[in-house]
Amino acid sequence: MDVTYLICHRRPERSFHIKGHQFPVCARCTGFYISVILYCIYAFFNYINYSMQFLIFAVLLLIPAAIDGFTQFFELRESNNTLRLITGLCGGLGLIILIKAFKFYFL
Repeated sequence: MDVTYLICHRRPERSFHIKGHQFPVCARCTGFYISVILYCIYAFFNYINYSMQFLIFAVLLLIPAAIDGFTQFFELRESNNTLRLITGLCGGLGLIILIKAFKFYFL
């Protein structure tokens, strides 16, 4: 049973390829994973003040990925891998900030 669909749809036309080999995740998920990993490394070495303004900023970072994803899902337009990567980087950063803030305040 292939459980990799749980982390990404892995559609070839929405994934990066290097020398004929497809990335294990799509372009948007690549951006999400890169920004999550980099933020976790940064937050490990630096104190982060999770103020209300910072949390609003995090929510705003999620909006481009949501717009790009939903407009593609409803076939209103077709995105490209560069835009998917950029919206994934923004969305991943917003998501990890919210997750870390939740951990900071509630755990």
